[in-house]
Amino acid sequence: MNKIFLVRHGNTFDPGDQVVRVGLKTDMPLSSSGILQAEHVGRYIKENRIHFAAAFTSTLQRTYETASIALEKANLSPPLQKLHIFDEIDYGPDEGKTEEEVIARVGTQAIHDWNSMAVVPPGWLVDPEKIVQSWKSFAQDMITNYPDQNVMVVTSNGIARFAPYLTNDFLGFSEKHNIKLGTGNLAILRFTGDVWTVDFWNEKPQIT
Repeated sequence: MNKIFLVRHGNTFDPGDQVVRVGLKTDMPLSSSGILQAEHVGRYIKENRIHFAAAFTSTLQRTYETASIALEKANLSPPLQKLHIFDEIDYGPDEGKTEEEVIARVGTQAIHDWNSMAVVPPGWLVDPEKIVQSWKSFAQDMITNYPDQNVMVVTSNGIARFAPYLTNDFLGFSEKHNIKLGTGNLAILRFTGDVWTVDFWNEKPQIT
């Protein structure tokens, strides 16, 4: 049985900051609240005695910092590798824009469709089929290279939402769940036999 322990990176903005779309072209570090979120992930991992054969992030510092802080907090040191397949999507003309500015350009329905069904708004430089195939190739590599073990993946909102395609029932999943992962939130995907299932999705790390 393989598990992918999926984490969205922590906050890059703190309360009072102007929040804008941060995609592939903006390499921001974690904010103070994001660091705290990463520590909470680490405490969750430690309290639940979860171990990883390997850990993976994007090449962007917000994901690598989240993984590094979490693993240090959990007293774990698996091999940690940066992969471009987990880099955030390119928001094109909406990079660095507030949500109000984005909605003014693409419309409310386009944002709803993105958040509910991963339908890409016009102008964003995203290839959904390529992202889905990257997830499937990565999952197969995990089965081959780390049989019956856990791996950790820290990525961004735009990439994480495509992970449930591994179940081969993304439509059914999207009808039951909010496909968006909150910052610092968790999901677990499990491979048993010949099928991937989602144990839980978009959960805050509960710690004592």
